[in-house]
Amino acid sequence: MNRLWVRLSFVIALVVILIGLFAAVGRNFGGRNHGPKPFPAESDIPAELLALIPAESINRYRDTIHEEAWQNTILALAVGGLFATGVGVTFSRSLVRPLGELEKGAKAIAGHNLAYRVPEQGSSELRTVARAFNEMAAELEQSEQLRRNMLADVTHELRHPVQVLRGNLQGILDGVFPLNEEEISFLSEQTLQLSRLVTDLHDLALAEAHELPMHPHPHLLNKLVQDALDTVAPLAAEKELILTAEVPAEPVWGMVDAGRMGQALRNLLSNAIRYTPEGGRVTITLEATAATAHICVADNGIGLSAAELPFVFNRFYRADASRNREQGGAGLGLGITKAIVEAHNGQITAASDGMEHGSAFTITLPRAAGGE
Repeated sequence: MNRLWVRLSFVIALVVILIGLFAAVGRNFGGRNHGPKPFPAESDIPAELLALIPAESINRYRDTIHEEAWQNTILALAVGGLFATGVGVTFSRSLVRPLGELEKGAKAIAGHNLAYRVPEQGSSELRTVARAFNEMAAELEQSEQLRRNMLADVTHELRHPVQVLRGNLQGILDGVFPLNEEEISFLSEQTLQLSRLVTDLHDLALAEAHELPMHPHPHLLNKLVQDALDTVAPLAAEKELILTAEVPAEPVWGMVDAGRMGQALRNLLSNAIRYTPEGGRVTITLEATAATAHICVADNGIGLSAAELPFVFNRFYRADASRNREQGGAGLGLGITKAIVEAHNGQITAASDGMEHGSAFTITLPRAAGGE
């Protein structure tokens, strides 16, 4: 009785039996309440002959007819109950079968079989539930895959500078490498790279947990753009890039954490400089509408293919896997930038006309009233 289909079958059969029983009782009690009524067989007998039949014989006849009627009623109720039970079992099993599939799916997911999907069957409501379950399972599978990839990538990224430091230090101790300023500078650079990676991972973890410290206040975006440009200007000069800013004369205010948003802009500018060949151009543009401000960092560098665009903000993603760390970084900058922008109730998009046609990253932020 604990199974849902058994309960539904019992309820359906009980309802059919009760309906038939009430109909039979109502008919018989209705006849008794209004006095004895002639049966069809009696109406065929002429009144003169019926008057000659003893009353006792007529009463026995009527009792026999009533008894047969009740027997027929009970038989009909039994047959109807059996039929209703069969229909109820069939209907109930078909109704609860999708729930059984959902139960199997839930147990499979609990058993870490995240590739399991349930068939979408049954009523529209049950199909909707099954579809939602499959979408949840797909998201869990993707999250688990991202988690595994991230763990592998973090291990790989941390291992490289650690192995370099360990190997070179061991070489110095063994007298293989000289302990001079050049070697110390190289080891210091590896230490800084390791420190930057750990800091980036910490920032990304805080941002994805919505715990990244933010202190937004009205800030002049014109100045924020110019400050970010000045910070990366030496990097652009090393590659002889043309670095320009297109900022409107009128002030554009935004409710931002200046430090974090400056970090996001520097990430975008550094990426553009890194992936733009010598002699290229990198431009940062600030535009404003009545409600929003748009900051776009565009370059005429290597660009992105259509297949790469959906993944550029993923952790550890490099558009070209063949690039080394020095050329491509750890692949965390854009992920951190996206998290910072979204923490400001903004959004960031990437666009490119294809490989060797440059790329553009646009940040959209809500505007704020002026005055720091």
